[in-house]
Amino acid sequence: MDPLAGESVVVVGSGFGGLSTACYLADDGADVTVLEKNGQFGGRASRLEVDGFEFDMGPSWYLMPDVFERFFGAFGRTPEDYYDLEHLDPHYRIFFKDGDTVDIPATLAESKRVFDSYEDGAGEALESYLTESEYTYDVGMEHFVYEDRSRLRDFLDRDVALNADGLSLLGSMQDHVERYFDHPKLRQIMQYSLVFLGGSPTNTPALYNLMSHVDFNLGVWYPEGGIGGVVDGIVEMGDELGVTYRANQPVTEIKGRRGGFLVETETDGFTADIVVSNADYAYTEQELLPPEKRSYDAEYWDSRTYAPSAFLLYLGVEGDVEELAHHSLVLPTDWQEHFDQIFETPSWPDDPAYYLCAPSKTDDTVAPDGHSTLFALVPIASGLDDGPETRRRYRDVVLSDVAESTGVDLRDRIVVEETFSVSDFAERYNSTKGSALGIAHTLTQTAAFRPSHRSKEVDGLYFTGSYTNPGIGVPMCLISGDVTAEKVVDDHA
Repeated sequence: MDPLAGESVVVVGSGFGGLSTACYLADDGADVTVLEKNGQFGGRASRLEVDGFEFDMGPSWYLMPDVFERFFGAFGRTPEDYYDLEHLDPHYRIFFKDGDTVDIPATLAESKRVFDSYEDGAGEALESYLTESEYTYDVGMEHFVYEDRSRLRDFLDRDVALNADGLSLLGSMQDHVERYFDHPKLRQIMQYSLVFLGGSPTNTPALYNLMSHVDFNLGVWYPEGGIGGVVDGIVEMGDELGVTYRANQPVTEIKGRRGGFLVETETDGFTADIVVSNADYAYTEQELLPPEKRSYDAEYWDSRTYAPSAFLLYLGVEGDVEELAHHSLVLPTDWQEHFDQIFETPSWPDDPAYYLCAPSKTDDTVAPDGHSTLFALVPIASGLDDGPETRRRYRDVVLSDVAESTGVDLRDRIVVEETFSVSDFAERYNSTKGSALGIAHTLTQTAAFRPSHRSKEVDGLYFTGSYTNPGIGVPMCLISGDVTAEKVVDDHA
C-alpha cells in the first residue's frame, strides 16, 4: 500500500529539490501539486531564449552522473529515457592570466602527464589524492549523504565512528591540498570546484576533497538540451507519476498546519495536508510565515555565511569562439584577493576569477548558424549593489579581460546581450541577499549545522533544496528531495 495514499501535498518552488521531492511523494501515493513563482520550471535552472540563442541561466555543469542514475532508478527509469549525455573531453580548459593555458583531459593517465608538466612527481601525487578523494566520496555519499545525519546526535553512534575513520574531517581544503602539491597552479586546479559549493579554499572543510573524484574520475558531461533538458526530463517523469505543475503562482502566505494548510498565491489558494517549501528557506520563514511560526529568527539568517552571488553576462555572438572549450575557467595566478572580496571585504573583484560556458561548442541547436552562444559568470559577494552603471562598468571589465586572457575579443561581434546579477537573483528567486546558491558549506554550516528539513514550529511543514542537507548543487538537491520525502513518510507513519 502507498504510504501517503489520500494525502495532498503542495510543493512551493520547482528547483531541483522541489522537483525531486514531488516525484518521491507522488510515487508514495500522495496527490502532489508544485507551485512555481515564475513562468518556467527548474528554479535557478531557468533558460533564456533570445533570437535563436538558448542559455542555461543557472547551473551548467552535469556532474555526479551516479546521483542522476540513482534518482531516476528509484522510479524504474534511467536518465537516458529522457535525455542523451555526451562526455566532454577536455572536461574544461583553464586560462591562467599569466598567459598559460591548460586542458584538463577526460582520462587519469593524461591528467597525470599534465600535472607532471608542472611539478616533478605531481602525477603520482594526483593519483594518491584521487584515491583518497574516491574513498571520501564513497564513504561520504553512502554513510553521510544518502543516510541523512542532520542532527548532532546522528553522529554519536558506532557506525559513524567506523565509517569516518580515515576521512579528512578537520582542517581546510587549502591545508589539505597543500599536503599534496607545491605548485600554486596545481593547487588552484584542485580547489576551483569549491566555487560550486559556495566557498573558498580557506573556509571549506577538507572533507570536500571528494569533489576531485567527481571532477577527475566521474567526469564532466553535457545533457541534451543543457541542464534545462534535465529539468524537462524530471518534469516529464513527474507528470507520469501524477504530479500536477502550476507555473506563474507566486506564493504569498502559508497558513495552517498538518491536515489543514492553505497556501495562498497572488491569484489563488491551494489546500493541502502537507506543505514542502523549496523556495528560499529564509524567505519562506521571514515572508510567508507569521513570526510565531518561524523556526529561525532574523538574527539567525543575518549571521549566516552566504554563498556568492554572481555577475552573469549572456552573449550571442557572430562566428566561432575557437579558443574556448565548452567549459573554460579564467584564473589569476593569485586568486586570494578575489575570495577576500567575496567573503572578507565584500566588493566588486578587481582581478576576477571567472567561468565561461560555450555550449554551442558541443550543441549546435543552441545558436543560429554561424553564431555562438556563451556566458560569463563572475562570482561576487552577495548583497552588493548592482545598479545599471555598475553593471555597465563591470561588463566592460569582463569583456576586456576575456579578450586579454583568452584571445577571444567578443566586443564587436555581440548580437544578443543580457546581464543577470545580485538584484535579479533576489527578485526572480526571492534569494536572500541575492545569493546564487544559498548558504555556504563552511564548517559551521555543514551537515547537522544546516537548517532542518522539518519546521520546528509548524507540524506538517517541510523544507528541501540547497539550504538543507546535503547542501548546494544540482545532485545534492536531488538527494535533498529524497531525504525530505523520507521524513514526510516517517512522520505520517
